Amino acid sequence: MNEQIVILDFGSQYTQVIARRIRECKVYSTIIHYNTPAADIAKMNPSGIILSGGPSSVYAKDAPLPDKAVFKLGIPVLGICFGLQVMAKYLKGKVERGQKREYGKGTLRVKNTRCRLFDRLPQELQVWNSHGDKLTRLPDGFKSVATTENSAFAAIEHARARFYGLQFHPEVVHTPKGKKIISNFVHNICDCGRNWTMRHYVDQAVEDIRTQVGRERVILGLSGGVDSSVAAALIHKAIGKQLTCIFVNNGVLRANEAAVVKEVFGRNFRVKLHYEDATDLFMRKLRGVTDPEKKRKIIGNTFIDVFQKATRKVGKAKFLAQGTLYPDVIESVPIGGNPAALIKSHHNVGGLPEKMKFDLIEPLRCLFKDEVRQLGTELGLPKEIVMRQPFPGPGLAVRILGEVTPGRCEILRNADAIVVEEMKANKLYYKIWQSFAVLLPVRSVGVMGDERTYDYTIAVRAVESKDGMTADWVKLPYKVIETLSTRIINEVDGVNRVCLDVSSKPPATIEWE
Repeated sequence: MNEQIVILDFGSQYTQVIARRIRECKVYSTIIHYNTPAADIAKMNPSGIILSGGPSSVYAKDAPLPDKAVFKLGIPVLGICFGLQVMAKYLKGKVERGQKREYGKGTLRVKNTRCRLFDRLPQELQVWNSHGDKLTRLPDGFKSVATTENSAFAAIEHARARFYGLQFHPEVVHTPKGKKIISNFVHNICDCGRNWTMRHYVDQAVEDIRTQVGRERVILGLSGGVDSSVAAALIHKAIGKQLTCIFVNNGVLRANEAAVVKEVFGRNFRVKLHYEDATDLFMRKLRGVTDPEKKRKIIGNTFIDVFQKATRKVGKAKFLAQGTLYPDVIESVPIGGNPAALIKSHHNVGGLPEKMKFDLIEPLRCLFKDEVRQLGTELGLPKEIVMRQPFPGPGLAVRILGEVTPGRCEILRNADAIVVEEMKANKLYYKIWQSFAVLLPVRSVGVMGDERTYDYTIAVRAVESKDGMTADWVKLPYKVIETLSTRIINEVDGVNRVCLDVSSKPPATIEWE
């Protein structure tokens, strides 16, 4: 890899978003631990270094700080939020707790239009802030480039040293011109070309998988969703018959899921496929459980138990492959041991029991959903699989608020099938990020056929997103909403009321649990 940008990760939940933005610039990016020695970084021969954001304060006793020699490598450096504050601390600037937090949308006013970081950008930009500390004295040799309502040093530069700092987050979608800012750093300041593509990722991933696996066998949990399907295709490309896919019917799948998976992968995809029906086991384990975290843990643990027993039927394997994506990782565990916050556990991240007898292989761990779709297309998978909307690993269990029972699963499964049918019929399914039904633990009085009913409520959730990190609710046409309500109430036994979820992420998450 001739050109790359190295990102020092200080525990930000958006570090991988930075890496992704760089890849969108067709430049390879690598995330490393914040305290990696400068000598090791130099051996990587990066074209530039980015210091990520993070939840800490630079003046805290246990603040994560990099090797100070990073600033003596003669390599361009861009500090983002906490990264800017690290730069200031080491280069004789000053950071203090702000009297007012700067969070959410803000307006950036560029004072120095000759700054290469803001080349061909307007003098006023919408940016996204998320910080309480602020720079109060410039480091030696630096100049203020731009300001916000609450900061005189929202963007700073040391042009001769090629050091730059941003107090806002250019990597998130709420900074609309942020990708251009990152592109300017990567191309104008670091002098990188535009040579890295998804094909390069495939080649590198195949090489990495072969190196990790060797001659051992791999088992993959195939659900039929985008993530596991693309992971299966990628691993199969790397090691062929060393891969065996196991499909577990956990009783909380979408309508006709089992039949579709067996048809597509068993017959057409020609991958070794073992089918395991564990519906009764999962339902028994979930009986009486209402806490969403417990549901996820139970499903994760039971999933592995079923796998361990299934291996006795298909033969021993050293590796368990999963379609874990980066949003799963950053919501579930600290990145690289850094102090990131837990949002919620995911069955294929935080729900794995310590006694698991497999080594993990997660070839999609550093990708977002849209990148996985690009990867699937590159691997030749059909649109019906590649463009399928996301479905959570714990399935309908986290879309049923309250206890999971076979009866409630059937209600939600039927309602969800109607949502999918109508979204496809109205040519909306492939245009938006996600649309699905949620069964609420709410029963209300209704009148159907002149008789009193006391049935459940279904919430319809439809969101638009680019990477799953943030999302806005979709303003569905009234006709579609009307049809969804009418069909669900008329066709699904046990439902007499339909609601529309009009919350965005943040503050809500896409899934309800």
